[in-house]
Amino acid sequence: FSDPFLNRRRANDFIQADSRLRAITQERIRERSKATQEHQRELCEDYYPCEIYAYRHGYAAAYKHYFGRRRTK
Repeated sequence: FSDPFLNRRRANDFIQADSRLRAITQERIRERSKATQEHQRELCEDYYPCEIYAYRHGYAAAYKHYFGRRRTK
């Protein structure tokens, strides 16, 4: 056997996809696309006044207070 390359069918005979690797890949995809609330909470945790406000009023209210849309005239 001197040829280091195998055809696809022959390669798939002895290399099987591991289901754990598939699960890890799916988890990484979920990590990239975070829920809106989680993203807002992380922004609020990074800004100290927002975090303090969140302890009293909750993260949704704190995010709205510090990062909500501001009305302009």
